[in-house]
Amino acid sequence: MKLYVISAAVGLLVGVIYGLLHVRSPAPPVIALIGLFGMLAGEQLVPIVKRLLF
Repeated sequence: MKLYVISAAVGLLVGVIYGLLHVRSPAPPVIALIGLFGMLAGEQLVPIVKRLLF
């Protein structure tokens, strides 16, 4: 969990630096990131459901 927090903090810092420099981020659009989050959440959900059922 610590790595996720560090990764998010560094990403936020880089985003602030990009904003201060008026540079457009090379990251994909927000809608693509939301879709990626959904894919990752679904991937994590399968083992949890399997454990609950069996």
